[in-house]
Amino acid sequence: MPRIFATAVAVVGLAASSALAAPAVIAQPAQNDIPGVDEIVHSPNLRQIANLPNVAPVDATGTDIAFTKGHAIVGNYNGFVIYDVRVPYKPKVVSRILCPGSQNDVSISGDLLFVSTDSSRSDDSCSSVAQPASVKESWEGIKVFDISNLAKPKYVSSVETACGSHTHTMVPDKNRDAVLLYVSSYSPAANLPDCQPPHDKISIVKVPIKHPEQAAVVATPVLFPDGGNVGGPNPDGTNRSATTGCHDLTTYVEKDIMAGACMGDGVLFDISNRLAPRVIDRVQDNVNFAFWHSATFNNNGTKVIFTDELGGGGLATCNTKFGPTRGADGIYDLTGRGDNRKLEFQSYFKIPRMQADSENCVAHNGSLVPVAGRDIMVQSWYQGGISVWDFTDSKHPKEIGFWERGPLPANGGGGTWSAYYYNGYIYSSDLVKGFDVLDLTDWRTLPAKQVRFNEFNVQSQPKYGWF
Repeated sequence: MPRIFATAVAVVGLAASSALAAPAVIAQPAQNDIPGVDEIVHSPNLRQIANLPNVAPVDATGTDIAFTKGHAIVGNYNGFVIYDVRVPYKPKVVSRILCPGSQNDVSISGDLLFVSTDSSRSDDSCSSVAQPASVKESWEGIKVFDISNLAKPKYVSSVETACGSHTHTMVPDKNRDAVLLYVSSYSPAANLPDCQPPHDKISIVKVPIKHPEQAAVVATPVLFPDGGNVGGPNPDGTNRSATTGCHDLTTYVEKDIMAGACMGDGVLFDISNRLAPRVIDRVQDNVNFAFWHSATFNNNGTKVIFTDELGGGGLATCNTKFGPTRGADGIYDLTGRGDNRKLEFQSYFKIPRMQADSENCVAHNGSLVPVAGRDIMVQSWYQGGISVWDFTDSKHPKEIGFWERGPLPANGGGGTWSAYYYNGYIYSSDLVKGFDVLDLTDWRTLPAKQVRFNEFNVQSQPKYGWF
């Protein structure tokens, strides 16, 4: 896989502000060259138009993103930041909320913001400190904020969940007076009083819309009564994860289905009974997949993209050692009907550019680019940058655009955590560099510029209705 710059433009001198001056164009790198520190390379159809760096006190690792009313809310290991992106070229910080705890992944329903805490804290307050999970009184789980005033979010309530909340997925309750949060967590241990093995389940938190202070766990369905994938070592020295819960769940409420990336298993669920998700089909890939991380449906609900976070996000996998099928996306067609639906593997996709051996690079969070008649996705690859790729032909996916920074100095880890398409632009949360806005200008994605959503949670996948 030679590093490809055949259609790339390399740029330097990007301003660390929301208004970027026209960058200077430098000589195009030769094939196999790695961009320098603070150097940016990109395809002609994808360019950065704004960047806002992380600022104290919320200046830790940036994580996931949710959108509401032309604003992006970005999780951070120290809390979350709310950006006004109604003018994408000039994003503005509306508020910074200090509330430490990893990962602080976020989702939104109306005036409510939900935040996942997956690190053991001394209590559920925003002034808590780290405390071992082996201490019974430690806390981790879901926090609920009132964001009716985006400039002054108010902490409303919290719910402790078993093994914390690594991620969560917001699902409307069928009677519409509450929302449900499907909480994903994993890695139990005998010495953790609130995270006991086998933990083959998720927690479901119910949040009454008019009384969010009454939020509580209402179900803990067991998804893997047989224990799931037992895991094991791979020939290259990495490990294939055992299934001890799920990492990420993506719902497609329009069809009452959910795709689960559950560590050692890829799973399709029926969620017609919201409190009792039921497994329809389950697949494993014990040759190439190490850690089933996240899932994305195509708009027709006939395909699922599963990502493999080989190395947990800290490993350099975009190199010759791991090749094109490790740390990649797996494309599955969804065939059959009802309980006979099956996940059928079609192919892998991985970015076609080699990264330096110092660059952590692996498949991570992304979303659909809403284009009628085509399956196109934008996706983060940590220091591999942002890739836009077309999987309309499930067996022959292809990249159609990319943008990335060169390696961080001193072999540092970082890169883009989430890259999502919202109201005509791509928004990216970088672990180190802050909040990026990019403009995708391509004939294949031009219709997506007209698609507008007031509220957008990527893991609560909407249907683009006119397709």
